[in-house]
Amino acid sequence: MREVYQEQLDMLAEELASMSTMVGTAMEHATKALLEADLSLAEQVIDQDMQVDEARAQCEERAFGLLALQAPVAGDLRAVISTIHVAEDLERMGDLALHVAKTTRRRHPNPVLPEDVKPYFSRMGESAEKLSSRLNEVMRTQDVQGAKALEGEDDEMDDLHRHLFSVMMSPEWEHGVSAAVDVTLLGRFYERFADHAVSVARRIVYIVTGAMPTS
Repeated sequence: MREVYQEQLDMLAEELASMSTMVGTAMEHATKALLEADLSLAEQVIDQDMQVDEARAQCEERAFGLLALQAPVAGDLRAVISTIHVAEDLERMGDLALHVAKTTRRRHPNPVLPEDVKPYFSRMGESAEKLSSRLNEVMRTQDVQGAKALEGEDDEMDDLHRHLFSVMMSPEWEHGVSAAVDVTLLGRFYERFADHAVSVARRIVYIVTGAMPTS
């Protein structure tokens, strides 16, 4: 019975890791669509968001099944409950990629981004992809030190977000209010994507050690 239960937990962890790959790919494609005003790619991200939602539902169903049928205690209970929170964070990461894609679609055929802020979003997209890749790794390996290190890896995203805001507040900004609103919201989407990745990393530490790290 214990071996079957552990197999089910391992399967659940694998599904969550697969979700992290899905949301990372979604943000990668959404960023490319944003930078290139690519409507077709934006539509692809929008259409595929349902797969992330379905993956979360499947993870939650499996987790609740373990709670109902196995009555886990102590560390096992901690792991099952935490996976429900992880699935929620991952779905929200997918939603943020969706918001980026929808912004591209809403402004098409016009580009959303002024040329002078495109480098920021290119780097923010790269940072989001890196975080997703690292998250996938620590979820598969349950690497506590790797998860703790990931907590600090969103500093790059925070720095980019702050610099982006300073550009918009500069007297040299000449793109108007509408562009400023779009850029502000988009920057926030990327920042929140990184925040959720850190939240998942903290959950991994909690699952393994029983202690939730503090910021």
